[in-house]
Amino acid sequence: MTSQTTAPTLQVCRECGAGAPLEAHFCPQCTKILPLGRQGDYFAFLGVPRRLNLDAQDLEQRFRALSRQFHPDYFYNASASERRASLERSSCLNDAYRTLRDPIKRLEYLLRIERGLAQPREASPAGAARAAGAASAGKAPAALLEEVFALNEELDEVRALRSSGAPAAEWKGRLERARRPIEAKREDHETQLDQLATTWDALVDRGGGDDEKRAVLDAIQERFLERNYINNLLAGIEREINS
Repeated sequence: MTSQTTAPTLQVCRECGAGAPLEAHFCPQCTKILPLGRQGDYFAFLGVPRRLNLDAQDLEQRFRALSRQFHPDYFYNASASERRASLERSSCLNDAYRTLRDPIKRLEYLLRIERGLAQPREASPAGAARAAGAASAGKAPAALLEEVFALNEELDEVRALRSSGAPAAEWKGRLERARRPIEAKREDHETQLDQLATTWDALVDRGGGDDEKRAVLDAIQERFLERNYINNLLAGIEREINS
């Protein structure tokens, strides 16, 4: 028989020993602030679903409400463990809010925790940001090979023009023209990511299955890595223009 490890669903209050849901901030029995565990995530911490489209105003209201509850001033005369829990939860709250209020950071974080909790196809569930950086710095994504090849040829010709003493207006004009299809590609990827985010949120709302979610996550990650590579291409063009 194969043993299965079940993820914990409760945390233990150190003050009274009672069990509390993982997403709880205060013990339901003795009302003491709970120590910060490692089982949760930023979405659960702020009490929102793992969606890619979140209401910014609702998120801010949740942040402010929790900020007041966790503020160290309320625990000035509390026990050392409660004061420590207050500081830990305040720090985690700030990190969670900074991450989830930014759409790109939110997407990176969702990919990281979903890939860490659901079985990823890669050998290691590395964070999306680190993977994006590696992909951008290394081999071009297959879907962008044509654009990368054309751009590299154009950049070589522009550098040759510049070295020969050609007027700046001439070679900068070529760079501006080379930038347009890359910018169009980025806009297309932004649209695709928006559509995939809507699809993901619909799956979350209706409780979609793991296979469905994995397929959407695969598509999101692929488009996101390509988007980061496109941004690097545009940054390279900008450097050439300003050099």
